[in-house]
Amino acid sequence: MSRTPGDGPHASGGAPTLSRRVSWFLLVFGAWSWVIWITFVKNLWKDGSGLAFDDAGDPTAYFWVHLLLAVTSFVLGTVIGVIGLRGVRRWRGVAGAGPAE
Repeated sequence: MSRTPGDGPHASGGAPTLSRRVSWFLLVFGAWSWVIWITFVKNLWKDGSGLAFDDAGDPTAYFWVHLLLAVTSFVLGTVIGVIGLRGVRRWRGVAGAGPAE
């Protein structure tokens, strides 16, 4: 399927248009981020190796650094997924729009 530079949902609006493939990739990446980072935080919370929590049960620096990394990645993945979702919705709107009668 070929596209010309003027094709797509924003052909007349001037805003950049994501391709269908890129939109779906971003959406799947966002969903993957939810699965991966939520699982990571659950595993971090249950860590019994002594890395995440000290002997008194208090969180260690390892815990806080990895929690910050996971939350940041989760938020960025969510934003990326929303961008992909918006792109997919726009393409579905274009595909579903038939000729005006």
